[in-house]
Amino acid sequence: MSKYKGMARNNTKISIRFFDDREVRAIWDEENNKWWFSVLDIVAALTSQDDYTKTRNYWKYLKAKLKREGNELGSDTTQLKLKSPDGKMRLSNVLDSDGVFSLAKHFPNSNAIKFLDWFTYSDNSIDGQSKKKAYSFFESNLISDAEIGTTRSLQQIHAFIFGGLYDFAGQIRQKNISKGGFQFAVSHFLGNTLKQIEQMPESTFEEIVDKYIEMNIAHPFMEGNERSTRIWLDLIFKKQLKRCVDWSRINKKEYLNAMISSAINSTELKNLLKNALTDEIDSREMFMKGIDYSYYYEENE
Repeated sequence: MSKYKGMARNNTKISIRFFDDREVRAIWDEENNKWWFSVLDIVAALTSQDDYTKTRNYWKYLKAKLKREGNELGSDTTQLKLKSPDGKMRLSNVLDSDGVFSLAKHFPNSNAIKFLDWFTYSDNSIDGQSKKKAYSFFESNLISDAEIGTTRSLQQIHAFIFGGLYDFAGQIRQKNISKGGFQFAVSHFLGNTLKQIEQMPESTFEEIVDKYIEMNIAHPFMEGNERSTRIWLDLIFKKQLKRCVDWSRINKKEYLNAMISSAINSTELKNLLKNALTDEIDSREMFMKGIDYSYYYEENE
């Protein structure tokens, strides 16, 4: 029996990674300081399978085969509770990073190579490292209520997430930047622009989203604007409305399109955000899920 059998079954620190738009869930093990990854999610990704039953049956077959061959992956596997397709929390097989590498090697196809490249990248890249920092922001108590909604609070978020990764972490940019042909706020006037945004009202949902849109147009940092500003937006929602965004309810393509059009027409973005509001403002799992989706929005962009 695995020495970790039954470990941390009540753990709520769940992360979601995305491989080719497929969820790969992970659970943090505080005792052993490591992530455990859902075997069924990995198998589904490696086989491009959407049918849960077929994925589960294939894993049963592969596990039995590995056991016959004497491979340790075929022995009793660590089990933790994950949500099944019927919505109930059920024990599910999980693997640590070493196990994930071992499992992927048993899928001799191009997907396996691509998956391993993605898995390594997601842990060791700037995005991977900053994402780990973003997870810990929930417990940081970095920003006081009085600072929420200010430029300084956004700088603190950016510095927290990207400190040690970018030498400009938390610093307002001094150069002009653009994306997809869209020119963000001119750097020469950026200081005044940010002061004006800071003074915008934020007592209603409409006002808060308008402020968020203007801060996105300002784009005060050289990199990492969207990831920092989405946390900034949630802090304002929590303070003013006792709500936050369940980002998992917002489709990536719809969100990105809404953000592009928001400078001219904010209706689509406001509808997406309003329909995704939740009162689970003290849920660490909700926060972490939000970070996962926030980084997912930026992949391949």
